[in-house]
Amino acid sequence: MPDPAPAPALAQPESLSQLFWAFTWLALQGFGGVLAVAQRELVERLNWMTREEFVETLAVAQVLPGPNIVNISLMIGDRFFGLRGALVALAGMMLFPAVIVLILAALSTTWLASPRMTGALRGMGAVSAGLILATGFKLLPSLKKNPIGLAPGLALAALVFGATVWLKLPLFWIVLSVGGQGMTLALIALKRSRAGVRP
Repeated sequence: MPDPAPAPALAQPESLSQLFWAFTWLALQGFGGVLAVAQRELVERLNWMTREEFVETLAVAQVLPGPNIVNISLMIGDRFFGLRGALVALAGMMLFPAVIVLILAALSTTWLASPRMTGALRGMGAVSAGLILATGFKLLPSLKKNPIGLAPGLALAALVFGATVWLKLPLFWIVLSVGGQGMTLALIALKRSRAGVRP
């Protein structure tokens, strides 16, 4: 049986300035949430990481304090250029959006607070929900390569969905309980894999 074709090589930023502008462009597209845009930019357009790596990075960012996308920018910047890269990626993520928001807040407080504009901005909520849902479906195939396997991965995802939507449990307890189960299953699977035991 022929060996499977090797995975295409990943790209990487050639300079700190490219890293900065990549995260700036990513952040400026993030109306209603940046996570969906981050997956499209980092995985599909720039090819800096695979879907599996994005899911793993997101999982780590999820359990760390602070916004997920900020943690992701720090980890990706550090991955390519160390501490300088982490700071540059964070600056790209925050600088221009913060300036734009401050300018709009200073010039248009009355305009932004008007009921008509507030109602219009609420419409972005549906767009944001759709983007997050689409991103989730795009990332589902990456579970096939997860150490715990597709079926247990889908079961854990269903547990998180139920705990969030129907039980309305706090995120902290969901991450602690279901996340703990996922980590335990992954450790067992990796241990079995090193021992040469077929699942």
